[in-house]
Amino acid sequence: MKYRMLLLMVVCFAAMPSVAVADPILIRFSHVVAPDTPKGKAAEYFARRAEALTGGRVRVEVHPNSSLYKDREEMEALQLGAVQMLAPSLAKFSVLGVSEFEVFDLPFIFDDEDALAKVTNGPIGRRLLDSLESRGIKGLAYWDNGFKSFSANRPLRRPEDLRGLRMRIQASKVLEAQMQALGAIPLMMAFSDVHEALRIGVVDGTENPHSNLYTQRMHEAQSYLTVTDHGYLGYAVITSTRFWDGLPRAVRRQLTQAMREASEYANRIAREENARAIEAVRAEGGTEIIELDEAERAAFKRALLPVHREMAARIGPELIDAIYRETGFDPERFVAPAAR
Repeated sequence: MKYRMLLLMVVCFAAMPSVAVADPILIRFSHVVAPDTPKGKAAEYFARRAEALTGGRVRVEVHPNSSLYKDREEMEALQLGAVQMLAPSLAKFSVLGVSEFEVFDLPFIFDDEDALAKVTNGPIGRRLLDSLESRGIKGLAYWDNGFKSFSANRPLRRPEDLRGLRMRIQASKVLEAQMQALGAIPLMMAFSDVHEALRIGVVDGTENPHSNLYTQRMHEAQSYLTVTDHGYLGYAVITSTRFWDGLPRAVRRQLTQAMREASEYANRIAREENARAIEAVRAEGGTEIIELDEAERAAFKRALLPVHREMAARIGPELIDAIYRETGFDPERFVAPAAR
């Protein structure tokens, strides 16, 4: 009897329809830089950690180098659900009507990485990310790419050396004002188009962290690189609120942990990658690297700090003042007495 009952159970189990394993949740992560930049490496790191922490329940496809969308296309793609995650530079949020993020574009507003971290890791940074919610966007983290230097086909040792140069910028009113303060001609252009524009002479120069300059081979079309550290380039990792809120709670928790780990990794390697990149440019020998002395750097600060006041109405004077207080930055130290 027991044998017949066992046989019946086996036959019934075999006759049951098989239950298909659920397909993994797919996250398409699109970005515009090379895989071997800090952002590119951090995106791959996040993909690995997300899959590991969710036990394969989430699969992340990373699409670098504008292989899916260019600068101006990716925000719309996110809102339409064509991609699920981006890491745009902070200047790009102005297209959504959130001009406060352009505070990160203000020249010389951060003296160093420690001053920057007080903002991105503190309440000011969190408040800025939360402001994206009204646009249907969930801000997840900040990723550093480092501080920018100027490049051109003539030596740039003084602010007036940029006069008349056509300089590529991102779509940012602050960066436009910055170049105009130096007498340069700002040209907004997608990142993926810059190398060719430099090669054929559509633009004369750029501003970039060294890792972006090197991995995109821009230095091959630039005779001089001046280490100014005049501005910061960072990214906000974002997703759509609708996609994020639709995830199971446990998956959101696991992805939050993966993003925390990836952010720590990204911000740790940014300085290392930029240091390696400038040494690689130096080793190739085709680009002369100019290191400014203290007086030369102070001259650039005096020329560019008036941009803070000029852009205050656009960004919000309260936000700028809050960053000054948080970092202890005093712009008056560098402004010439006649300009005060």
